[in-house]
Amino acid sequence: MPRPLYLYNTAARAKELFAPQHDTVGLYCCGPTVYNYAHIGNLRTYIFEDILKRALLSLGYPVRHILNITDVGHLVSDADAGEDKMEKSARKEGKSVWELAAFYTQKFMENLHDLNIVQADLFPKATDHIPQMIAMVRELETRGFTYRTDDGIYFDTTKFPAYGEFARLDPDSIRPGERVAMGAKRSPTDFALWKFSPKSSKRQMEWESPWGVGFPGWHIECSAMSLAYLPQPIDIHAGGSDHVRIHHTNEIAQSEAATGRKFVRFWLHGEFLVIDRAKMAKSGGNFITLDSLKNEHIPPLAYRLFCFSAHYASPLTYSPEGIKGAKASYFNLLRSLAGTSDVADPGDPATNYYPEAIPRILDDFYQAVYDDLNMPKAMAALWEIVHDETIPPGLRRAAAGKADEILGLDLLAGNPQPSLEEFAGISGPIRVYSAGMLTDLQKREIVTKVGERQRARGDKNWAAADSLRQELLQFGAIVKDLSDGSAEVTF
Repeated sequence: MPRPLYLYNTAARAKELFAPQHDTVGLYCCGPTVYNYAHIGNLRTYIFEDILKRALLSLGYPVRHILNITDVGHLVSDADAGEDKMEKSARKEGKSVWELAAFYTQKFMENLHDLNIVQADLFPKATDHIPQMIAMVRELETRGFTYRTDDGIYFDTTKFPAYGEFARLDPDSIRPGERVAMGAKRSPTDFALWKFSPKSSKRQMEWESPWGVGFPGWHIECSAMSLAYLPQPIDIHAGGSDHVRIHHTNEIAQSEAATGRKFVRFWLHGEFLVIDRAKMAKSGGNFITLDSLKNEHIPPLAYRLFCFSAHYASPLTYSPEGIKGAKASYFNLLRSLAGTSDVADPGDPATNYYPEAIPRILDDFYQAVYDDLNMPKAMAALWEIVHDETIPPGLRRAAAGKADEILGLDLLAGNPQPSLEEFAGISGPIRVYSAGMLTDLQKREIVTKVGERQRARGDKNWAAADSLRQELLQFGAIVKDLSDGSAEVTF
């Protein structure tokens, strides 16, 4: 029997013992709307979902993971008003919607790779599943849950008595004109299933349907795609906390109304990344991309570690100081493990019980992970192991490697500090003329310090530059500053 896994279920507002409904755990995660780069707040959600998936796999559960790509139908307003985000962004960038979607989908995939996020089994695109969406809307129409207006087909939430239970909403308290634009809707909570194309202009993405030319509503997309690939009830549906009140509430209503069955067993939601006391969001213009962190010489896996500093369901405040601290912690962790051998000492009594010892040593780590993915506590347990000199070095390294199957930090893969090329242009390139008999870890640390010194010289901070030169001498590294602003380093 696997260890028990407890997850906070948004539907129950409580932590519950997870038990799969099927032989393979069905995991559906709301994917990006590919009209712009994913920001690191978005990526925090995919990191938490990756930890969830890795935890399930570590317990021996097969997982079928679906992560959709929204490339049509997500309007500027979640209340079915405004322009399609894809069409608006494509016009702004001078691209076709299809070109825009392909470009930002590729960038999103690169982000997942950089963050060491395990690939989903499928990345279904909304535009590839229009027939499934139309079929679901027709089923809802047959069952009497829809009505037609001059701009689309809408779901009648008054016909679904359980509407609002998931988000603890009181539909009667939502008054038109205050938080929700009504248009031709009968009720403020009603939502679009199919939108008609505007008569005054032609959209780049539109399809024929039984109700006329148009495009799907945003919410119907996730219902149709998730049920196309996962058995009902889906074991786990995950996403950001901002989806609870509208998107996931609407998914539940239309899915259960169309099938007459429970839609999802467990709902998990990640909280916001906060910057300047507000959530990081593209709409607010206060967002940071993973590439911008890389340009500041923050390794993506250092950001992944940064996300472990708070529980996934708690807000996490981003700051330059915080991310630099995470980078330092990440490198310190790598250095600590680089000093341990992965070759067992035949004379060490621990050699004969490595397989049995690792679960015992990692007991606190696993308890934290399986207690609703408590990563701050799990990382504290790992640090204790790494620093515990009573544990043989080889066993410490083996335990860290086992923990890394969940952490995904590439702890035993070496030290991915910034390459020489990353420093080019900071204040002139760095030229290395010899590398001596040093480990790769030591070489990278030297390169890091040379880069810091180049930046200090560029800022005319001569005291810091001199201090770093002295630190480099301790490694046997000699730096020569050239007249063109570049530097030669020999070590």
